[in-house]
Amino acid sequence: MATAPATLPRPHSFAQRLRAGDSIAYTITFAASATIILITGLLAYYLWTGSALTRQRFGWNFIFTSTWDPVAGQFGALPFIYGTLVTSFLALLIAVPTGLGAAIFLAELAPRRLSDALTFMIELLAAVPSVIYGLLGIFLLVPLLQSKVVPALQAVFGFLPIFSGTFHGVSLFSAGLVLAIMIVPFIISVSREILLAVPNDQREAALALGATKWESTWKVVVPYAMRGILGSVFLALARALGETMAVTMVIGNTPRIQASLLSPGYSIAAVIANEFTEATNDFYLQALVELGLVLFALTVVLNGLARLLILTTGGGVKRR
Repeated sequence: MATAPATLPRPHSFAQRLRAGDSIAYTITFAASATIILITGLLAYYLWTGSALTRQRFGWNFIFTSTWDPVAGQFGALPFIYGTLVTSFLALLIAVPTGLGAAIFLAELAPRRLSDALTFMIELLAAVPSVIYGLLGIFLLVPLLQSKVVPALQAVFGFLPIFSGTFHGVSLFSAGLVLAIMIVPFIISVSREILLAVPNDQREAALALGATKWESTWKVVVPYAMRGILGSVFLALARALGETMAVTMVIGNTPRIQASLLSPGYSIAAVIANEFTEATNDFYLQALVELGLVLFALTVVLNGLARLLILTTGGGVKRR
């Protein structure tokens, strides 16, 4: 009769668990996790307390009014919220199909050597400082838009309000394109890893049923990885919402709400960066801090909606 293998006794006392390393590992990892909560809480607390004067004076009107006049002490965040959302949405509109297409090619269709080489270049692009993208926008993208792209768009779509008016180079459109260039490496890199994590059994089963390579990729692999792909998209959105330097250099920095994408605008991060050193009194300074609070809340809300969308999306790479 076979006997069951002897099992080592589990340490029960704190001293035994400490010697085994369990308590030390638990304490260190718990402290690391608690640090995230602490930093987030301190950030929210500082933004809330640092904007007390403007919150008391303007209330919700701070979000829904458009006047930004530091001399008269009138502050409204609506033009900056508008500029932030428009440029981020435009960036996603361009970057998502481009990034997803590139990720599918690199993960499923490209030869291994080519995929590895292009992935290395994409990771380099993700590490480029934002000011470099701003310089690229000023000296390369804006002249190209003025001479080639915008005249062609206005010739075809000039009847639409979003492409009406005179284009002076710096604009919401330019800022959206620069943001798209900046965030597309994140979408490609993360989406590629998610697609590579899909089990080969999924591909082989589709091919065994007679599907082509593209059919197995588009109808099986991509739906299976959809949650991870959406996660990469909203990671890129968070980067776009908070981008400062590159947007400041090409958006025009004009606090007005205009329907045309060819007109200059302003973003929350850009106005904070531009005017923080000019805030000569506490009220002006707290208005800028409240802009930071608005951006923080906007990011939390959009990421919360993204999380709900990911949870309600069928398929995807599931956690074990």
